[in-house]
Amino acid sequence: MFERLQAFIQSLAASRTESAFAPGDPRVAFAALCFQVMEADGTVSQEEQRHLHDLLRERYDLDDDKLAELVDAGREAGHEAVDYYRFTSDLNRHLDPDQRVELLGVLWDLVHADGRRSEMEDHVIWRIADLLGVSSRDRVLQRQEAQARSEPEA
Repeated sequence: MFERLQAFIQSLAASRTESAFAPGDPRVAFAALCFQVMEADGTVSQEEQRHLHDLLRERYDLDDDKLAELVDAGREAGHEAVDYYRFTSDLNRHLDPDQRVELLGVLWDLVHADGRRSEMEDHVIWRIADLLGVSSRDRVLQRQEAQARSEPEA
């Protein structure tokens, strides 16, 4: 009986693909939150996807293979999640308060990548900000700055 249980557990472990990005990795948490924000309005635009890839590539200095791995890990983690706590708690352990505010700015940039902002995206970022301990004032300032960055220069 014990051998059968042990074999079953080993088969589960063997069936999982090895990834450079463990579930508790803050990069996966960040990518998962990006997917949560992008999917909040029900559509993920090409502009949002392009922005996410550029953002992750630059932020973490990834080659194409590692980028694809991180995107897949973030997408999978985001789809498995029932709330944002798992990701924000990982990020809270790795980021200082200023970096958390900066992260919100990045999420707002992602919202504005397609030129549209929805109430659902606002709500998701509000929840994430709350869990990260970012003040309403800083959340709104980051939103305004992202909106200004996204407007075409005259």
